[in-house]
Amino acid sequence: MDDTDSLQGGCTTETLFRLIQALPEHVTVGPARLVRLWPFAQQRTRGNAAVAVELNTEDEQGLLVFLEHYWRNCILPLRGMVQTSQHNDREQFPSDPGMVWFSESVNDYTIYREGLRRELSLQNLPTPTKSWGGHGQIGATLAILWPAEELTFEAIAWREPSANGLRQLDKRAIEHVDEMEGTFLCRDDRLGESLLAPRGVSPVLFGIRAWTRDVAMEALEVLLDAPNTEPVIGSLVFETNQATNDHLGHSIVGRVDRVEVLRGGHTVIHASEQRFLAFKESGQIATISQQLREGDVVEWKGLMAPDQSIHIEFMKIQQLAPHKHRPACPTCDKSMSSMGKDQGLRCKKCGHKTDDCWIETPRLLPVNQWFQPPASSRRHLAKPLDNAPSIQNNL
Repeated sequence: MDDTDSLQGGCTTETLFRLIQALPEHVTVGPARLVRLWPFAQQRTRGNAAVAVELNTEDEQGLLVFLEHYWRNCILPLRGMVQTSQHNDREQFPSDPGMVWFSESVNDYTIYREGLRRELSLQNLPTPTKSWGGHGQIGATLAILWPAEELTFEAIAWREPSANGLRQLDKRAIEHVDEMEGTFLCRDDRLGESLLAPRGVSPVLFGIRAWTRDVAMEALEVLLDAPNTEPVIGSLVFETNQATNDHLGHSIVGRVDRVEVLRGGHTVIHASEQRFLAFKESGQIATISQQLREGDVVEWKGLMAPDQSIHIEFMKIQQLAPHKHRPACPTCDKSMSSMGKDQGLRCKKCGHKTDDCWIETPRLLPVNQWFQPPASSRRHLAKPLDNAPSIQNNL
């Protein structure tokens, strides 16, 4: 299912959790999925993630009757939620929940990858055995089509309905989870902040990302059992496509033509007839981008936005153009100037002349080293450079 939330509240993961809790006794539950999709989708609500779960039963018709009843009573009423944001210039659309059921397992890597890189419609997708609702059917179907060839895990716990205000998480338990071998994106070291608790209105108390299911389960128990963590209605470990780089294709190598620093600190790099955008929040990528010069050769990875610009998620300088300047006058230490082609140099102050030449000085920028935005400014799909398995092989 997908598209059950808005900035006003709600969470598709919680909607799936409540459905699982209500399933008939003849249904057994398999793996649950949290699948991130194209972040520029025009009609997405608060997030860009859809969910799915494997259900097994010998009474499929009975399960479909239950799903029909549950849809009408518990999910359909979520349609139409919308709230504008003062901090986001993207138009907010009313929630339009969708749910699909496939009788048999199905996956399609090609269509799934398309759903990470561009807008899709229902006409682009296989027809499910049974479907409910509207626009959310697109994300719901893509969540099922994900082949899960590479996967990570996220343990999510949800607050009690009466809970409001600041989330209460045990600080020592947070530190323990941050330091656990096998968790990732749990903390932004640059800001000194935990990333376990979501921002904004949401029933989610925390989400712990991990490379393995066992680590996700262990970290989940650490936080839930801690004395100063608030009560929850339940928790679930999801298989996810987060930190897999599934959304990225081959890297692009280009020679810089010019660099344009925009108002607000964002930087546009014009290179090889393409535009690469470095947001000011991207940390070292932003500061390095502003120091690039014509002739530099750079390698980038990023997602193409609807305006055809590429939003930089990984960057590596391959070659720096040398910084050239005229020599200083040996008499008065002022920079000398050319007198014209093949006419040598002259000091404008004292008139000293010399042969034409340039002085090259090294530029202090890192070469052949990958950079990516800090944890809090990174896409969910982006694989961390620091502790991800085989990251260099995937770049």
